[in-house]
Amino acid sequence: MAAPELKPTEIKLDPDKLYVEEIFTDRRIGTIRRLSPVTRDGKADAARAVLYIGETQIMTPAGSIPIAFEIGAGSVGEAAEKFGPLAKDAIDRTV
Repeated sequence: MAAPELKPTEIKLDPDKLYVEEIFTDRRIGTIRRLSPVTRDGKADAARAVLYIGETQIMTPAGSIPIAFEIGAGSVGEAAEKFGPLAKDAIDRTV
């Protein structure tokens, strides 16, 4: 009996939901990713909100575990101020 033919999975970016990504870090605790929406031609898209994503990691006996969480903020400074408590909450949920 022949093996069934596998269908290729379609991998496609949505050109109407693109973001420019910038990374900010203190080189100690973690990073903040600022995702700024852009149009298909790469220009700023004022119709969508800028997103902030915090990232850190925890060490376990099996190795490091990445932790990512959304930060509701209006600026990178505000995101940095909110980073600690939100990271702790994300770590607690993971553990």
